[in-house]
Amino acid sequence: MNLKVNPEVQEAIKNRKPVVALESTIISHGMPYPQNVETALQVEKIVRDHGGIPATIGIIDGVGIVGMTPEEIEAFGKKGQDIPKVSRRDLATIMATGSWGATTVATTMILANLAGVEFFVTGGIGGVHRGAENTFDISADLEELARTNVTVICAGAKAILDLPKTLEVLETKGVPVLGYGTDELPAFYTRHSGLKVDSRVDTPEDVAKIIKMKRELRLDGGVLITNPIPEEESMNPDAINKVIDDALSEMDSLGIKGKECTPFLLAKVAEITGGESLAANIKLVFNNAAVGTEIAKAYFA
Repeated sequence: MNLKVNPEVQEAIKNRKPVVALESTIISHGMPYPQNVETALQVEKIVRDHGGIPATIGIIDGVGIVGMTPEEIEAFGKKGQDIPKVSRRDLATIMATGSWGATTVATTMILANLAGVEFFVTGGIGGVHRGAENTFDISADLEELARTNVTVICAGAKAILDLPKTLEVLETKGVPVLGYGTDELPAFYTRHSGLKVDSRVDTPEDVAKIIKMKRELRLDGGVLITNPIPEEESMNPDAINKVIDDALSEMDSLGIKGKECTPFLLAKVAEITGGESLAANIKLVFNNAAVGTEIAKAYFA
């Protein structure tokens, strides 16, 4: 198998210590160099500060790396968008051709599961795109959550998506959507969406019990923990929704489709907000890393 697990991560998995997977698309496509590398290393530091072992995942020369070194993260950051985003459909091709690949939520889950990592922290998951009733544009992340046994801690689905439809698909797929300290689905840049989650959980121990029961029942698939952006970092809902609508209009006029939609929209929203949305994105990832590590610790306690 084309999988290389960092010895520190391998040892932690063997000894049932809290390992937290991290994706690499946020490095290659999330922000410019060197901010992308600085952010990735800071997220790893937060995981360590909370008592976990970080495992940033990416594909280098056709090999899935679970637990990238600082040097590998630096190389990823420098290559940036020259590295293709890799979802489930692309994984075999990228590995067979010895290419580099940046893992999305779906492929991070796949490689984490192959290595035996239960927990994965990200910013926001993909979902049902607005207008999907015409385009059928639905992220592979949702299918992966339905089939792969990894717990994902995020700030909800990305706000550029159709959140009600995303929640409906998750329900259909049998994916538990838990609100960490909230009854509502967080809306990525903001804390409130007006949509109810399946269940509210208030402590890492509450989450750990649910995950353990799901695994004992052999109910394949992920568990989605939605953790709201900190109050002080939350953006004005009306303002951010207006920005997203403007970005969507421009995307449609340019004919951008498929997996290029999310990077375009996030970059355009950051441009329109003068970087405010990017700053919020970084802060919510930091917050998710702290909460996700605490949940992983409770699970292995």
